Amino acid sequence: MSKVVPTISSGVAGPLGVLHLPRLWQKASLGAVNNLHDDYPACGQGYDQMVLDGLGVDREEFLNYIKDSKPTYPQAEAWILEKKGGSLDSAAVKTLNDSIAGYIHDDATRKEILDASGIVDEGKIKDAVNLNNLDDWQIFHAQEIAG
Repeated sequence: MSKVVPTISSGVAGPLGVLHLPRLWQKASLGAVNNLHDDYPACGQGYDQMVLDGLGVDREEFLNYIKDSKPTYPQAEAWILEKKGGSLDSAAVKTLNDSIAGYIHDDATRKEILDASGIVDEGKIKDAVNLNNLDDWQIFHAQEIAG
């Protein structure tokens, strides 16, 4: 069985309303069982760390929880809520979500992703969420479809 390319977009939020959290949970869960595609970190320094920092959740504690408990996504959200005393600061979540949605890759990264996907860079796709989606889909296709 091939290792899994995560295809949950950073632009997706779960019931708590936190963008990228479902993707972080998926990547950390796959990484915990050594089933995450080698091109992906289980918890990287970009959006993954932004989410943990924005929620005030310790990285190692989160990764250990995922590894030891193997929670469903709702269970992971419940764990985070428990860590935060039962609620999240809505202003902090809005700030975090705005940071994720508004992040722009540098020109070289944008060009690399678009080139790999066969898309001419006309300057229309600039946000990291959509560029990362294209990157994921390209890697998925190359591994699972095109062989």
